Amino acid sequence: MWAFKRQLFYLAVVIAFIGGLAFLIAYPYFNKTPTCIDGKQNGTETGVDCGGICQLACIAEVDQISILWSRIFRVVPGRYNAIAYLENKNENTAIYRIKYRFRFADKDNIYIGKREGETYVLPKGKFAVFEPAIDVGNSIPIYTTFEFTEVPNWIQVSKKEVDQLKIFVSDIKLENENTEPKLSAVVKNNSLFRIPEVSFVVILYDVLGNAISASHTYLDVLKGEESANINFTWREPILTPVIAKEIIPMFNIFLVKLK
Repeated sequence: MWAFKRQLFYLAVVIAFIGGLAFLIAYPYFNKTPTCIDGKQNGTETGVDCGGICQLACIAEVDQISILWSRIFRVVPGRYNAIAYLENKNENTAIYRIKYRFRFADKDNIYIGKREGETYVLPKGKFAVFEPAIDVGNSIPIYTTFEFTEVPNWIQVSKKEVDQLKIFVSDIKLENENTEPKLSAVVKNNSLFRIPEVSFVVILYDVLGNAISASHTYLDVLKGEESANINFTWREPILTPVIAKEIIPMFNIFLVKLK
């Protein structure tokens, strides 16, 4: 009887040892620290691998980009610039890259052609997508549509960075409207961040607030607290009186770095 009890004791010790070892092996697997790439909603996430401390924002929690209007403007016969005017109402979410498509039709709404590309989206505000030098041959485009062709990946951006990153535009001057139009302005990076690949889109409006022309220009970099002169030109006269001018700075916030 005593020998039998001793055997039971040893068996219990072995079982306990094996059970403890199995627990140590299995515990990390069943009790993994939540991550933003584990395919589960856990931790502070508000969706599967999105929201909370994750860089990726949950698409259900962001507003869609508003497409306010799209237009096409003649540069010279057979060549046009297209522009879409949009708004991102999300204060602290942006898009690193997203594909889009312009479509063009004539006065009879007959399809002429398309232009595809990709852009980034800044947080909080109105912005423009600009496509230059579109060749439509002998057709005359009248109608323009714009659409994004893929589901966006919204990325959360620091509110502090969004609030600090400001490019101010001043001294806007339009000259020679009826001959060889030229528009100049001064831009200033009012932050300490180094902003690469900055593009600027200018939109000209008539007395009714309708967009009558657009152009764009580009700076390789705008350093922290730096000012620069920018210029826009047109190859044909602007015959409709220009009442208002809007210059929109554009840059990929994910490429910005402290100087």
